[in-house]
Formats: sequence, structure tokens, C-alpha cells
Amino acid sequence: MLTPILALVSWTLIVWIWMYATRIPAMRKAKIDPQSAVHPGSLAALPTGVRVVADNYNHLHEQPTIFYALAFYTHLVGAGDAINIALAWAYVGARIIHSMMQIVVRRVMLRFAAFVVATLFLMAIAVRDLLLL
Repeated sequence: MLTPILALVSWTLIVWIWMYATRIPAMRKAKIDPQSAVHPGSLAALPTGVRVVADNYNHLHEQPTIFYALAFYTHLVGAGDAINIALAWAYVGARIIHSMMQIVVRRVMLRFAAFVVATLFLMAIAVRDLLLL
């Protein structure tokens, strides 16, 4: 149950590298002073291809926090059976697909579909844990 956590953390760090590998050169090209980033929205002038990576990095700190808590809970109560582990891996896979839909494909409805699928995997783990109470 813990290895999928490591996988999603690793993916988040890959997206972090991707974000700065695109953002810093774009800021230099646009002559944006890094200090101006202190204000929300100050990087809105960056190209979409740069902004979507940062948006996805932020998304990887939203719903996945529920996944991390749920995966730890599942592990600690001994509910990390083969089904929950498979669901956890499926969640991680769906989140990576979500990232690719947001960053590379840039089709909102495809990204939303990946988000819904990931959420269903998350819900399945939660329901299975609740049934063990």
C-alpha cells in the first residue's frame, strides 16, 4: 500500500522539475522579474504550455493529499489487500494520465474523465475501508 505513495510523490517531483524547466526560460524570454511572482496571477503572461505544467503541479497537491492519508490509513489498519493495492496503483496511473491530459494533450474533457476515474478508485478504497469497520 505504501509503494503507490512513493510513485505518486516521485511523479509530483518529476512535474516540479518539468515546471521549472519550462517556467524559468519562459520568464527570461518574457523579461519577467522573478520578484514580481510574489503577486498571484503575475505569471499569467506566460505561454499556456508553461502555465499548464504549474497548474498540474498544484493539482498534484490537492486531491492526492486524500490519497496519501487514505493509503496510510489502509496500510495501518491492515486493509492493504491485493484489491486495495491494485486500486491504489490504478489511482496513481489515473493521476499520471490526468497530468498528461493537462500538460500535453490539453483537452479539458479528457482531463476531467481521468480525474473522475481517479476519484472513483479513491472512493473504492474508502468504501472498502469503511466496510471493514
